[in-house]
Amino acid sequence: MNSTELIIEQTKKWITDVVIACNFCPFAAREVKQNRVYYAVELSSDPGACLHSFLQECRRLDDNAGIETSLLIMPNAVPLFETYLDMVAAAEKLLEKNKYEGIYQVASFHPLYRFDGTPANDAANYTNRSPYPMLHLLREESIEKALEKYNDPEEIPERNIAFAREKGPVYMQMLLDACMK
Repeated sequence: MNSTELIIEQTKKWITDVVIACNFCPFAAREVKQNRVYYAVELSSDPGACLHSFLQECRRLDDNAGIETSLLIMPNAVPLFETYLDMVAAAEKLLEKNKYEGIYQVASFHPLYRFDGTPANDAANYTNRSPYPMLHLLREESIEKALEKYNDPEEIPERNIAFAREKGPVYMQMLLDACMK
């Protein structure tokens, strides 16, 4: 298995063993089961190359209606969370500049994810912690349709935070670490 395949396998394990198993995203299991998630790996450490790959993923979604969502995994880029936030902002600007605003949305995941105002060791941060820095592209129309059928979608983040805090940071880190084995 080459490094790209390993990175994808670790990410898939994180999705099944953390995102789906902890029910952080109640919509993920369906898309994974239907094989509608695309995994792209950008090995460059250059933010410009990563943003170029991000736009390529937008175009991939344009050209492939069978792909519901794309994860751009960037194992060598933006190791610092603050720098990663700059990349997320740049990706959102690219969506706007390229007329993708309202079509695609970016969800952010990073190994050191930290909600504003929370301590680094707050278990709540694990709801958005991933094995690698990544930009998750979602189709806005699909999000809207899914949320229409879901009772109290605004409670999803609160429920996720409560779950993570109940389990605690040691447990949540153990789940994340297990994805890398």
